[in-house]
Amino acid sequence: MTASAVSELHPDDEALLERAQRECFRYFWDFAHPVSGLARDRSRGPDDPGDDTMAIGGSGFGVMAMLVAIERGWIGRGDAVSHIANSLDFLANAERFHGAFPHFMDGKTGKAIAFGELDDGADLVETSLLIQGLLAARQYFDGTHRAETELRAAIDKLWHEVEWDWFLRGGTTQLYWHWSPRHEWKMNFLVRGWNECLITYLLAVAAPRHAIPPEAYHTGWATGHEFLNGKDYYGVTLPLGPEYGGPLFFTHYSFMGLDPRGLEDRYANYWQQNQAHALINYRHCQENPNGYLGYGPDCWGLTASDTVDGYTAHAPDRDKGVISPTAAVASVPYLPEQSLAALRRFSADPRLWGRFGLIDAFSETHDWYAPTHLAIDQGPIVVMVENFRSGLLWKHFMTAPEIREGLRKLEFHEPALV
Repeated sequence: MTASAVSELHPDDEALLERAQRECFRYFWDFAHPVSGLARDRSRGPDDPGDDTMAIGGSGFGVMAMLVAIERGWIGRGDAVSHIANSLDFLANAERFHGAFPHFMDGKTGKAIAFGELDDGADLVETSLLIQGLLAARQYFDGTHRAETELRAAIDKLWHEVEWDWFLRGGTTQLYWHWSPRHEWKMNFLVRGWNECLITYLLAVAAPRHAIPPEAYHTGWATGHEFLNGKDYYGVTLPLGPEYGGPLFFTHYSFMGLDPRGLEDRYANYWQQNQAHALINYRHCQENPNGYLGYGPDCWGLTASDTVDGYTAHAPDRDKGVISPTAAVASVPYLPEQSLAALRRFSADPRLWGRFGLIDAFSETHDWYAPTHLAIDQGPIVVMVENFRSGLLWKHFMTAPEIREGLRKLEFHEPALV
């Protein structure tokens, strides 16, 4: 089965994909904050009423999930427009730092919630994940009536006000992840590859206002010490990234809108990169060098999620025996047969399903099943499965003229750019 051969799917597999998407979507609709409409960071259990901690990146994923829900007939287009418009009004009046949002935000007040001791201000990467979702929505809602016209204008206003160039820290050639009015640049964390942040550099170069020079992509992003790889792992050559590829969200977050099919620049072909990364992750779990219970060809997937003792970015070289269902299921565009095998296995185990679809993580070795759902894990299931089924988010995000121009500035090659 190829990623494009969706017609080959058995009706039972179609039903499983639909179930996974629809139940995970409820996280962003039924569990949305009643004031802001944004996505809460997490649900802690089956009876959790939710708190006021909103995830900015997860809210971008939630907007994309709403587009899927419209197309699948789970919600009405007008209801989605009203919901997103309410969130845009809230965001327009919320606390920002040179146009960028914090990692977490209070869903009642719009004030930043500190992510760490020094991280109480702007988070440029989380902002980029939000903007990615909003631009996909702007392209999707193309109606001429007032509600959709105003929604597009509100998205443009937030997008144009992000001061991407401020995060060059006074003229350097690399983006910095954080800035705080109290601590300024003390986080001192560069946005360098390879990781989930390709979308950040693309948006920063593509921005209609406050853009950064394209050279920063090459002198900043592409000079990370874990950027170029080229080694073989489990018989698979990995073009970019850390040892064994890192957590699988690297293949999801930037590519929920950015279409990797045929996309390449001087460094890599990004379809081949993501497919290789996912295959290494799969083969690691299949071979199971640590002897964890449950691992195998139908039970795989290592990424960032809760674990038995906290929260970890799981990867083959940081394997704690914890499988994160989002990792395998959201990789279905890259490895359809392997992802569907995992989904069949997950679907047959009622312990892996909760209030909002697949649970965050589990470990048979530790007899542990997370009571949690996370926005940043539920969102990729809805969106990446839809990209496999119909290409919906890839189609709309890639029609944004700023994105197409940004890719040209960065000398990307992609079929529709030729």
